[in-house]
Amino acid sequence: MAGVYRLVAFVHFFRISRALLVQNARTAWIIGDGWKPSYLASLVKCGTIKAMYVSVIATVYNEAEAIERLLTSLAAQTRVPDEIIICDGGSTDGTTAQIEAWRRTSQIPVTLLVEPGANISRGRNLAIAAANGPLIAATDAGVRLDAAWLEKLVAPWQASTAGKEPIAVAGFFLPDVSGPFQSAMAATVLPLQEDIDPDRFIPSSRSVAFTKAAWQAAGGYPEWLDYCEDVLFDLAVNELCPDQPTAFTWAPDALVYFQPRSTLGSFWKQYYRYARGDGKADLWPKRHAIRYFIYLVMFPSLIGHGLWGFFARWLGWAGLLVGIVAYCRRPWQRLTVVGRTLSWGEWTQAALWVPILRAVGDGAKMVGYPVGRWWRYRHRALMAILDAEKDERKRGSSSDELVDRRS
Repeated sequence: MAGVYRLVAFVHFFRISRALLVQNARTAWIIGDGWKPSYLASLVKCGTIKAMYVSVIATVYNEAEAIERLLTSLAAQTRVPDEIIICDGGSTDGTTAQIEAWRRTSQIPVTLLVEPGANISRGRNLAIAAANGPLIAATDAGVRLDAAWLEKLVAPWQASTAGKEPIAVAGFFLPDVSGPFQSAMAATVLPLQEDIDPDRFIPSSRSVAFTKAAWQAAGGYPEWLDYCEDVLFDLAVNELCPDQPTAFTWAPDALVYFQPRSTLGSFWKQYYRYARGDGKADLWPKRHAIRYFIYLVMFPSLIGHGLWGFFARWLGWAGLLVGIVAYCRRPWQRLTVVGRTLSWGEWTQAALWVPILRAVGDGAKMVGYPVGRWWRYRHRALMAILDAEKDERKRGSSSDELVDRRS
């Protein structure tokens, strides 16, 4: 019987080719939906899929000013995607018209899905479900892809030996900045490659690839979550390889470039939403607790000692200064790399922005996190159902059974 399953898997692999982009190819690589032999199910964990038909997916919403950067860089890839699937969440600024115009002249097959009101998770899941191939490369609207991005992202599958193929690959991202403010923003919130521990890295879905089988086994992107959805998805993929430090093979040269926020207001909103997502998903509670302790206990204590201390009041101000320098030291170090094209005056201006951005970002997080926690409490019945579904997936229940349970 095992030989039959191997033959079935080989036949379906052969059928996934550029010449055979037919509808029934989709079901050939979706493990589940009532067709889940034990041999094919094992592909999820041992990573024995080695098919190089690659579907690039992205979600967009009101990206008319930035979508051209993504489309142009997709067309310029050294390893051309076999297809591109874009899900629009109901744009009203002409984004879909731009994509349609580009699709008509593109040499790459392009599918545009329009799902008004879809959040990022829903959009990604719809795009992945519509993909014809077994290998998914995900990115975001508004980014610019390095010309070798896709080539580097799928290289681990090409370089792997039989039975040792990865189920997911993590690329990297670099800031595409100009001026002191954006340079300070990038240095404050974004790591450099040297900061990354590949065994602990949780990749952004602006530069990541995975098998369609792994996506389904992980339960897809969590559609109940509006932000931090890629973090939960990554953690679910990691659980598919419990005997490894991470399920993601590190591909640091699979680069995308994106522009950080350009105003304090947009930065506040972004990090408020991130922290609210953390609260909804119960992510990093210790990290958030430490932040509250620093800002609500340590800093006030140091300032209080500096103002009203019974002895050596200078120690309060000295401690506050040391704390600020320690907190900003790594961003200032990154700024020597990110801001290397700035003049001395611009670099100094960027350096002064760093503590301000630290404080604004932390303030946004401290406001957003309890909002997310309150949301989670009010939806605790849903959380119980989701936890039960997670346990069911670990025990190998089919996707149909999980849908029946929720309904």
